[in-house]
Amino acid sequence: MRAPDWTHNPLPSRENQLNALRGTGEFDVLVIGGGATGCGVALDATTRGLSTALVEKYDFSSGTSSRSTKLIHGGVRYLQNAIMKLDKEQYDLVKEALHERANLLKIAPHLSGPLPIMLPVYTWWQVPYFWVGIKAYDLVAGSQCVKSSFVLSKKNALEKFPMLKRDKLKAAIVYYDGQHNDARMNLAIGLTAAKQGACIANHTEVLKLLKKTDEKTGKEKICGATVRDNITGQTFDVRAKCVINATGPFTDSIRSMDNEEQKKICQPSAGVHIILPGYYSPDAMGLLDPATSDGRVIFFLPWEGLTIAGTTDSPTSVTHHPAPREEDIQFILKEIKNYLSPDVHVRRGDVQAAWSGIRPLVTDPNSKNTQSISRNHVVNVSDSGLVTIAGGKWTTYRSMAIDAMDAAVKHCGLNPKNGSRTDGMRLDGGYEWTPNHYITLAQDYGLETDVAKHLSQTYGDQAGQVAKMAKVTGKRWPVVGQRLVDDFSYIEAEVKYAIYEYACTAVDVLARRTRLSFLNVDAAEQALPTILNIMQRELGWSKQRVAQEKKDALDLLYFEMGKKAKESVVHKGITLSPIEMEKYKQRFNIVDRDRKGFITRVDLQKLLQDMNEGLDDDTLTDMLNEVDLNKNGKVELDEFIELMNNVKEGHVSGNRLATLLKIGEQQQKSKTPVTVDRSGGGL
Repeated sequence: MRAPDWTHNPLPSRENQLNALRGTGEFDVLVIGGGATGCGVALDATTRGLSTALVEKYDFSSGTSSRSTKLIHGGVRYLQNAIMKLDKEQYDLVKEALHERANLLKIAPHLSGPLPIMLPVYTWWQVPYFWVGIKAYDLVAGSQCVKSSFVLSKKNALEKFPMLKRDKLKAAIVYYDGQHNDARMNLAIGLTAAKQGACIANHTEVLKLLKKTDEKTGKEKICGATVRDNITGQTFDVRAKCVINATGPFTDSIRSMDNEEQKKICQPSAGVHIILPGYYSPDAMGLLDPATSDGRVIFFLPWEGLTIAGTTDSPTSVTHHPAPREEDIQFILKEIKNYLSPDVHVRRGDVQAAWSGIRPLVTDPNSKNTQSISRNHVVNVSDSGLVTIAGGKWTTYRSMAIDAMDAAVKHCGLNPKNGSRTDGMRLDGGYEWTPNHYITLAQDYGLETDVAKHLSQTYGDQAGQVAKMAKVTGKRWPVVGQRLVDDFSYIEAEVKYAIYEYACTAVDVLARRTRLSFLNVDAAEQALPTILNIMQRELGWSKQRVAQEKKDALDLLYFEMGKKAKESVVHKGITLSPIEMEKYKQRFNIVDRDRKGFITRVDLQKLLQDMNEGLDDDTLTDMLNEVDLNKNGKVELDEFIELMNNVKEGHVSGNRLATLLKIGEQQQKSKTPVTVDRSGGGL
């Protein structure tokens, strides 16, 4: 597909965007909120020929839009309710979502793709029941069906999903939905709007709404907002004919700026997800548990080479920094155990990251029954002209944007040049991308194959711009592309490119421009010093700014990405038996040869020499620091016992020190001569 002219437009710098915000006399539209819906509204508005501005308090996709299940779906469970209860509202919701699912798969082929999802069936009568429901899902999608669903025998189901519990399994039904990188998709929508003329600015907070008296009616009308650039602290006014509130869970905070007496319409719900190692699921097959112990639905999906499981659904309060609860993590682990083979040991220590997203369920202020939660999205226009778009879901962001803009045109006196043009409009990076694009990248720049695939599937046809920024490694292969951490395909050049794409903080890079904090908190922490060094160099940060950025990033990992929840489990007390205690003391003494009661780096070096192995000093120090709870530079016996207790309980997995000592013990035993006196002398 030939790329349109706008794709060749340079992306304005953040400084230029802020200057435009300050210097423009009046925009047609000012959007508050940089999530999927807000960026969708900005794109819809600017492609209608309207001058458009968007401000976001934190980063694009910093809230709910980056914390989804990563599915692009029509809502198969809503269709069940529509059929069983003859609920037309739910049927229309599914019909709309299935159209939007097809559109999202089309407009960003580099960021999205079809995903087969298996529904295992353990009673015979449920096979035809679920089959009819899934086939109805296909029929409602019609020509926009991703791929046809099908039934698998028990044998074939286990071949496709070998981790599945085989006991009592009768058959399985496989249907298709879409999957995407949600934060990247959100950013792509925003960048597409910016390249077509929208003025967008992250880390720009609305402090108050501006109003003026309408000369015709004598009523106060909203005419813009006072905003603050939270990076520099500068405050200024942005004037606009129409202000659109697209702030998700924070809908009511903006509505109260307009009118403090308005009733709240948002009823937030928390959805927790966890990340497990990739071996928990096949590379290209998801799993749906349609009826958990408390009636909630749980998905179990491959994502970015790992496995994502969730989500929960429980009432919560609105917060800018939602944190996963340990009870929700345990609920997810308990439920997936029910569907996995007994030889797959589901351990708490395998949870590499966990996060909570706030789903912005709303009541319709226009409805007579204001107590009922709307399953669809809601558009509301206040007396002063504030247009609010709320509710809905990721998949339907575009139709939500259309409805919001239609209301804005109707109520705010806007004169667009044309109607909505976003149906089928490819997003930035998607026009000249093909599935084989990564091969060209690998060949042209000397990138490792998995790195080239990652860049291609993240930046699309813009990936070459990232590769051009990559440092030469000095190796024969790869020629360029220094990784941020060994186990992931992110490279250092992406940090520089992230700044070009408006990343302002280390958290922006860890959580949204890369997905490291969502994939593995330990890997994210390991990458943090490199990210800070690059951003300090590129942005001219002071030492104080670097220290603050480090604190903010570590707080994100600790509170919002699951480290705190894990600590609450790890420090629950010793449950080892006396025999186990003695076993681990003997293992500890293999290294603590002079019985000091602690292990140092020198002790580990001696063990490695005996094993004919070698590790550098930095690695050995890191291994000790992982276990050194009181941070005195050594691992004492009680710290090692606590470690082994947590390994046994499944709270910790893959600890390097524990594995090294276990191998050292095994090698020592293998070198010990086998006595023959108890066998009567052998022969």
